[in-house]
Amino acid sequence: MDALLSALPKVDLHLHLLGAAEPEAVARLAARRRGHGVPTDADGVRRYFAFTGFAHFIEVYTSVNSLVTSAADVEDLVRGLGRRLAEHAVRYAEVTVTPLSHLRRGLRPEELAEALTLGRTLVAERHGVTLNWIFDASGDEGPEEASATVDWIVRHRPEGTVGFGLGGPEAVAPRALFRDAFARARDHGLHSVPHAGETTTAQEVRSAVLDLGAERVGHGIRAAGDPALLELLVERNVTLEVCPTSNLRTGAVSSLDVHPLPDLLGAGVPVVLGSDDPAMFGTDLEGEYRLCARRWGLSLSRILDLAEAGVRAAFCGEELRARMLDDVARLRDSLEGTPGVSRRPGAGRW
Repeated sequence: MDALLSALPKVDLHLHLLGAAEPEAVARLAARRRGHGVPTDADGVRRYFAFTGFAHFIEVYTSVNSLVTSAADVEDLVRGLGRRLAEHAVRYAEVTVTPLSHLRRGLRPEELAEALTLGRTLVAERHGVTLNWIFDASGDEGPEEASATVDWIVRHRPEGTVGFGLGGPEAVAPRALFRDAFARARDHGLHSVPHAGETTTAQEVRSAVLDLGAERVGHGIRAAGDPALLELLVERNVTLEVCPTSNLRTGAVSSLDVHPLPDLLGAGVPVVLGSDDPAMFGTDLEGEYRLCARRWGLSLSRILDLAEAGVRAAFCGEELRARMLDDVARLRDSLEGTPGVSRRPGAGRW
């Protein structure tokens, strides 16, 4: 299984640029910009990433974000991300960035766009990894911030821009409040990818679909307790980006024993795995696949199905999608006769 997971061509659709910054990179930033409470050594940063709950996670995330104050910082984060993705055979990723959080710390709007574009180009050239961007707003900043984020996207639109999202604390930011911003984003050709149902209720997942036109939902795990909502997700082919390690580390679930991933898969809901904030949570996409295989007994066929689902749900070009689907199909064919592998996608047990 481990060899297959290493070789598996992967797609990560739920990945935050800031949360992918390795402890060593965060420590270097902290050493240059003291006074933010972030440790200046890598081991200290790892201990700093021991979250006591979702609110503490947001507090730490915000502190780390305050260290990113230049275009060079942003470009370094992108290049480091590309290198780590290549190490784990991730061919394509949609990376979430919160632009206004960086603009508030001194970056000029055009500087941020240029740094992301340059970093993306270098990652493709050096590592063969394609990065596309999802730009999001933090819900606790309100609908005005979401609208301003759409303004920035429309005006600057870095190469690889594909979607508009909504993150941050959910409880203070009902999804329906952001209806206008998402409508305008869709009018400008952006895919709708809000977080919902990570720490709140199934109703927020429903609102993300009905009010925000979500094509994919970040997390969405609370949908598992609502049969009618599960039917809606299947009917509309809305994919849930499920991040088990993240959910455990932030306290979104109390333990993996109660994680609803098996229920979501059993209901036939489109699901992909994501790493979310991998450096902060001590994981990577390969680790998420390994966790699911070991914890819930996913067969090799089901692992391949999840990899294929990621490719199909990606907002990438059709040529790249076809190549990645071919790669997964070839790997499936090469494993013909291996216990737990079916040549027919969808035939494996979850």
